[in-house]
Amino acid sequence: MKLALLLGAAAAPLLLAAPATAQSIEGPATALDEVIVTGQPVMRNRTDDVVPTLSYDLEYFQRFEPLTVGDALKRVPSVAFLSDVLESDGVRLRGMDSGYTQILIDGERVPGAGLDRSFFVDRIPAELIERVEVVRSASANRSGDAVAGAINIVLRDSLSMDGGYVRLGALNWGDSEYGRWGGTYGLVWGGQVGPGRLLVGANVQDRRNPKEKFSWRYDEPNGTLDNVEAQTDVRDGTDYSFNAAYSVDVGPGELELSAAFVRTDRFQDEDSLEYADGVMNDAHLAVVNDNDLDIRTDNLALRGRYSFDMLGGRTRIKLGYAAIDDDQYEFEAESEYLRDANPFPDEDRFTLDSAQVNIEDRETSGALEHERDLANGATLEFGVQWNLKDRDTWIAETPRIRFNVPNAPAPRPAIPAFGAFSPVPGGEGTIEETRIDPYVMLSGETGALKWQAGLRYENTETNITDETAPAADRVTETDYGFLLPSVSLRYQLSATDRLIVSAARTVRRPNFDRLQPALLEEEYGDSDFMGNPTLKPESAWGVDVGFERRLGRRGVFGINAFYRDVTDLIEEVNTGVVGSAGPGTFVYTVDNVGDGRVWGVELDLSTPLDFIGMETTGVFLNYSWLDSKVDDFMGTRRFNGQSNYVMNAGFTHDIPTWGAAFGATYRKQGDAHDRVLAEEVRTSYGADLEVFVEKRVASNVVVRLTGSNLLNASKDEVFDKFGSVADQISRDYDEYELETEEAGPWYQLVMRIAF
Repeated sequence: MKLALLLGAAAAPLLLAAPATAQSIEGPATALDEVIVTGQPVMRNRTDDVVPTLSYDLEYFQRFEPLTVGDALKRVPSVAFLSDVLESDGVRLRGMDSGYTQILIDGERVPGAGLDRSFFVDRIPAELIERVEVVRSASANRSGDAVAGAINIVLRDSLSMDGGYVRLGALNWGDSEYGRWGGTYGLVWGGQVGPGRLLVGANVQDRRNPKEKFSWRYDEPNGTLDNVEAQTDVRDGTDYSFNAAYSVDVGPGELELSAAFVRTDRFQDEDSLEYADGVMNDAHLAVVNDNDLDIRTDNLALRGRYSFDMLGGRTRIKLGYAAIDDDQYEFEAESEYLRDANPFPDEDRFTLDSAQVNIEDRETSGALEHERDLANGATLEFGVQWNLKDRDTWIAETPRIRFNVPNAPAPRPAIPAFGAFSPVPGGEGTIEETRIDPYVMLSGETGALKWQAGLRYENTETNITDETAPAADRVTETDYGFLLPSVSLRYQLSATDRLIVSAARTVRRPNFDRLQPALLEEEYGDSDFMGNPTLKPESAWGVDVGFERRLGRRGVFGINAFYRDVTDLIEEVNTGVVGSAGPGTFVYTVDNVGDGRVWGVELDLSTPLDFIGMETTGVFLNYSWLDSKVDDFMGTRRFNGQSNYVMNAGFTHDIPTWGAAFGATYRKQGDAHDRVLAEEVRTSYGADLEVFVEKRVASNVVVRLTGSNLLNASKDEVFDKFGSVADQISRDYDEYELETEEAGPWYQLVMRIAF
């Protein structure tokens, strides 16, 4: 009923409007282009970059009304996520862990709250972006920590639009009889202000993700069912964003200033009921759990760039400041009912935990770069880039509150107040990191061949202070340098075909927590873990070979094969020291143990069907086959969390005489496997279907209805859990768990008004 009402609301303008729109388009054309049906499908850009790069303008995603950059990235080749259903946070380019993917904003690095330096792309509203670039290989003028590749999020700048538009919308999630409603509101304007050009934008959007989870826990595969757990997990919040850009001629050059601020305000409420023996009634109710997490994350980016002619070339001076403040408060209350013979409602034991996380990460960056033309069409570019990171971490807990409750009818004791927060091992400290990266790069064009070759040297000094460690182990200092060569060739085989070859060396720096020598008790089953301050970064030699063909005037077909040889791979190892739980347990650490290999083939197609007379219909398809090999403590496996394939397919169809359009996209990614000490996980996802229908209702107004997750996609996980690595090798199970989570469809009805 709800879907029918929404479809009716969207279709009403389509039925009432005249079949053809004879009105002239009023207002600035560039503003109208942002919101109005163009009458032809939007395709992937065919870039002239020598480095293999896929470029997608906002219009490519906009018709499906993605809320975040993560939602948009679900439609590009080789991007996978291991998030919960309807969550798209840590990008796993080519299926590899998020730490192997470099996230850039306007070509510059940004700090993330994660210990692996990764940045959650669901923190950036899609309304801020102008385009997204998937950079498959490295070049000397970009940061080299991009083993899997880089995602460059290009924000709107002051030259991107004349005029403005307003975005007004309603969102509906189906977790009640009539659904839960939210709103999305945005405003963007660009134009001449004083001697320069200004762009400003603001956006507020509600976010909600209601999920239901169910778990079955056995003593071993095909064994006895010990218990089941039913859980609701609702993530509710609001995102706020503001961005501005100003460009103006100053003296002999051009000054560009930009700022972006994003606040994520989110509350996660997980409630679960656990039943013994798999029997779901009060007599078997074993545990009631209430777990709440309050999150507020602020991201700020300030950029300045001045370009001017000097010494026969062009010089650029860049300054930047980026910050992330991540505040989280979590509490978990648990009531147990079957510790004696008296079932629910007689409670036997009550436990209450509370934790707090505060991460403040500041990065100040700068660059001095110069580019000049040489003889025979060659171009020389050289410069130095630097970055200063200052990260403060506070992860703390209050003392656990736990007490046994007398049997009924005696009342439960009053819950005492929480004690003071105290940091967990490794939870209080600072990280200071200094990077100075000089580079030189040559590029040129000779006939059908366009080429680029460069050399980059990245020097990193890291100082980690752990206030929770003994005085002798409190400070960890590392200093290392990497020489990173790169070369890319693009050869024009014909008027429609070209070959792109790229090779580069890249690097992945260790996770911060892996460097800290803090002892974490029973981190892996009953065994402990301690970081290793002598870890070296992983490095990789990689090659990409791609072929691209132009189809008609706007279509493009591409196929790319890639290979990465990762050395100094970081894996867990046994120190041989007995763990805190006694004989049979150990203290584990991490070390650079060997090599890993990653390879795959990526196919993408984006074309209108004008070759069969359907010039207003566009289709897109991308499929990535992914594989890898790592040797660990049990033998050979893939890189943890790497899906074996990622596939997207869809179409859009415009009806110019009606000023209308509709389309659909279908996404599926393959299974992913993880194997760590004392635990193994297999993750599977259901397919995701999204549709849209849109109608121009005036010369400057378009209404769009989108439906997401229309197949009720589920995430299914299988957990093999063990008490120790020895048990894991011998397959002596501690627990075998099956878990599934599901979220229902949700809908948006959005109106965009250009002015």
